[in-house]
Amino acid sequence: MAAWRSLLEELVRERRPALIGYATLLTGDRSQAEDLVHDAIVRTFARPRSFPSLNAADAYVRRAIANAYIDRMRSRRSWLGAMGRVVADDVAPDDDAAGRLDVRAALGGLPRRQRTCVVMRFYDDMRVTDIADALGLSDGAVKRYLSDGIHYLNTALGTSADPEAPDAATADVVTAGRGARR
Repeated sequence: MAAWRSLLEELVRERRPALIGYATLLTGDRSQAEDLVHDAIVRTFARPRSFPSLNAADAYVRRAIANAYIDRMRSRRSWLGAMGRVVADDVAPDDDAAGRLDVRAALGGLPRRQRTCVVMRFYDDMRVTDIADALGLSDGAVKRYLSDGIHYLNTALGTSADPEAPDAATADVVTAGRGARR
């Protein structure tokens, strides 16, 4: 029992800020991100699990964060459909007081689905088909969201990555501001 507790304490102590940063990329809102991280950690450690290392636990929690975010968006979409209302997406606040555009602020300017697809593709390094499966979209829709998102990020960040060739250069546009991941 003590092994999982020490791993949990180490994860929260050492990786929580990075996990919140990751969740903020998905949500565009720090308070929602903190809730997602909390929920993912609780779900991960609610059952006895054995992780071979801190990195393995971190990867598992990151996947739990992405899954929880997708679940919340699906629930929200279902609820809005049932209520018969159309609600505009919340606009993420711009965290840069000096007016500089950084990657996080640029991602905050993307519509929710574009932002989700871009983060899952370039931060999680997921394939288009995997993103489509996770979000319940067609491959073509994911490709379109990625293309539109990269075009927007190019404009916002002053870069020239090619959205039709998602390679290391394109990933650099998205990951430039995140620093070391682990």
